[in-house]
Amino acid sequence: MKNFLISKLNKYSHAWPLLYFFIYMPWFLALEHNYDADYKGLHWIHCALDDIMPFCEVFVIPYVLWFLYIPAVFLFLFYHSKKEFYRICAYEFIGMTICLIIYTLYPNGIQLRNDLATLNRSNFLIDIVQFLRTNDTPTNVCPSIHVFATIAAHICLIHSPHMQYSNTRSKIKKFSLVLTILICLSTIFLQQHSIIDLGCGAILALGLYFLVFRVMFKNTVFPGPDRIEPDKHQVLLFLNKK
Repeated sequence: MKNFLISKLNKYSHAWPLLYFFIYMPWFLALEHNYDADYKGLHWIHCALDDIMPFCEVFVIPYVLWFLYIPAVFLFLFYHSKKEFYRICAYEFIGMTICLIIYTLYPNGIQLRNDLATLNRSNFLIDIVQFLRTNDTPTNVCPSIHVFATIAAHICLIHSPHMQYSNTRSKIKKFSLVLTILICLSTIFLQQHSIIDLGCGAILALGLYFLVFRVMFKNTVFPGPDRIEPDKHQVLLFLNKK
């Protein structure tokens, strides 16, 4: 049993970047607590297009699917390639840290959410939206982490060599694209974010793509499923030292 546990720990030792969440969650929760909707220094995010975007509760479905999609992409890359896992961790965690820094230095929020009680309909989707709003304050919205993280995960998934070798995986990439678009739109149609938040989240994702893919991991070789991945790390070079 001891040897089994040691072998598993060695095999999955690349999970260590996930320790980042012990930094992210306390920081994010502190911001949620300190910068609530009554905070006097809050900067309200708004543009004219926000006023003409209708509320559509059906978009709560892709919005909630975000909480499954992001872990699914992480797990896929975790089990298929250490290097790809390190790449998505770098991409996501750098972006999330930038968002937290912006929220800290430029506290912001939205005043877009309609009163669900005034709607002339009632259904379980609206109930889910109400639950989300109860647990998610209309602050710390720009850039949208929901949008940034979704685009970053999609980019990492479709660039994986393990997604290039079958019709089934081609369909998965197309499904990922559709889901990514729907998740991003859901932030607008549920009035969880301003269009500005969506745009800033997308810009952040595209900007960091060039940093992560074209600079940090530019010379890294990502073997496909038909090749055995070498043990040495080509990005985190200090891990090669004994």
